[in-house]
Amino acid sequence: MNYRLLGRTGVSVSPLCLGTMMFGSWGNDDRADAVRVIHRALDAGINFVDTADLYSGGVSEEIVGDALQGRRDDIVLATKFFMPMGQDPNHGGGSRRWIMTAVENSLRRLKTDYIDLYQVHRPSSTTDVEETLGALTDLVRQGKVRYIGSSTYPASQIVEAQWVSRERNLERFVTEQPPYSILVRGIEEDVLPTTLRYGMGTLVYSPLSSGWLTGRWRKDAPGTPASAVRTSARYDMSKPANQRKLEVVEELAVLAEQSGMTLIELALAWAINHPGVTSAIIGPRTMGQLESQLPAADISLSSEILDRVDAVVAPGVTLNAEDTSYGASDLTPAARRR
Repeated sequence: MNYRLLGRTGVSVSPLCLGTMMFGSWGNDDRADAVRVIHRALDAGINFVDTADLYSGGVSEEIVGDALQGRRDDIVLATKFFMPMGQDPNHGGGSRRWIMTAVENSLRRLKTDYIDLYQVHRPSSTTDVEETLGALTDLVRQGKVRYIGSSTYPASQIVEAQWVSRERNLERFVTEQPPYSILVRGIEEDVLPTTLRYGMGTLVYSPLSSGWLTGRWRKDAPGTPASAVRTSARYDMSKPANQRKLEVVEELAVLAEQSGMTLIELALAWAINHPGVTSAIIGPRTMGQLESQLPAADISLSSEILDRVDAVVAPGVTLNAEDTSYGASDLTPAARRR
C-alpha cells in the first residue's frame, strides 16, 4: 500500500481510512466480529482509523479501543466530537466546556492517552470558532491531542478558521472531512481548492454514496428501495434526482465491468485519485464488505476512465443536494428571517 502525507503534518497515512460508524448498534453489534474486521484492515496495511463519540452512543469508540490494544503506536487514530451526547443541552457542541469533557470521555473509551486527530464533527452557528480553537489548542499543548481537524465545513468557514488560528496564534485545522463521491462532487468547486491552498489533508467520507455505488441498487432490480420503504429524501425513488442516480449507476457499472473492476473498486479508486484527497473513509459492516473494498487502494485509473466518469457526472456536480450535510443551520427559518 502506498502511503500519503496528511497535509503538511509529515504524518503518513493509507489512502483508505477505516471508518467505524457501522460498529456497534448502528450496524455490526457483534463486538468480537467488529474487532476481527478492524484487525484485518490493519493487517492489509490500513494505518488510519476514524471514529466519533456519536457512533452507537460511544460503543464504536470502545470497540476501536479494544481492537487497538497492542497496536496503538502504529495507528493514526482519529475521532470526532460535537454531536449531542444525551439530553443535556451542554452535552454537545463546540464550547470549551463540552470539549474538555468530550475528550476525556473519548480517551477513556478508546483506552488511550492521546488522540492523533481530534475533529469537530460539524461547524457551529452559535459558538465562536475562536472558542473552539482555543480549547483544542490547550488539548494539543497538554499532549492529549496531536492534531486538530474539521468536518463538513464550507470553504468560507475553513478560511475563517485558518485566519483565526493565524491571528490568535492558535493551533490550526490540519484536515477537513467532507462528503465526496462520483455522485456528490460539489466540493470540487470550492472545498478541495481551499484545502489544497492551505495545505490541509482531506479525508472524504461516504465515497460509496451511502450504498448507491456498491451495486446493491440498480435500475428496475428487485430490492432497490422504493419511496414507501425508504422515506429519506436520499432514497425516495419518486424524486427525479434519485432516478437520475439510478441511471448514473447503470452507466458506471458498465464502465467498471469494461475496465475489469467492480463498481466498488471504481468508486473508491476514483475518490482517492483527486490530488486534493488524502484518504477515502470506508465504512464496512462485515468482513465481506471490507474485502470488497481493500483492492481499490492499489488501483490506478487511466485518464480515459476518468474522462468517461466526467462525461457521466460533470465535475463539481452533486446529483441530489440531500446527499450532503452542508447548509443545515444556514437554511433554518431564523437564518432566512422567517
